[in-house]
Amino acid sequence: MRLLPLAFTLLVATILGLGVTWFSVTHSRGLDVVRAGAWQGWPRAGTAKADPYARAAFARSGELPLELADGLLFLAAADDAGKPIDGRCETRIVGVLPQARLWTLTLMDQDGHLIANDAGRFGFTSAEVVYRDDGAIDVRLSPRARAGNWLPTGARPRLKVALRLYDAPFSFASGAADAAVLPRITQETCL
Repeated sequence: MRLLPLAFTLLVATILGLGVTWFSVTHSRGLDVVRAGAWQGWPRAGTAKADPYARAAFARSGELPLELADGLLFLAAADDAGKPIDGRCETRIVGVLPQARLWTLTLMDQDGHLIANDAGRFGFTSAEVVYRDDGAIDVRLSPRARAGNWLPTGARPRLKVALRLYDAPFSFASGAADAAVLPRITQETCL
């Protein structure tokens, strides 16, 4: 009789452990996350110091993570108020970017795929974007064409924005993110 409760406990623990591991690998890029406003980055994902969940997530996706010496990826799936980025709304990404030799800003659907559009526009690089007089970027995400730095959303309900900073002088040794100042993401009007 004592074996039955023990077997049940082991079964529940195994299912719970595997479930949490599966969720961590499929819904996260690891535990070593750095947050800067709406943005999340994983500075050690491409290094030998990557946590096991990050390694498993990248092995599962087939993605090759950036080495910290090469660059850093920041993802945002929500605006600064915490609302998911909605492609049916007009969203602005405004601010000065940290020092980097090159950067890219890419708009993706919830699964990380580029959004097909007639404009053939999927993102901007530091060489393409039109900067404001103060050196800041002002990028609009919208289902309708806009003047200036516009990225078409395809009116998708959930979007992600990827900001890659290449050859950027970051230091995460102190635990504080040098990238604390990243552009703000604000949803303005919705259809």
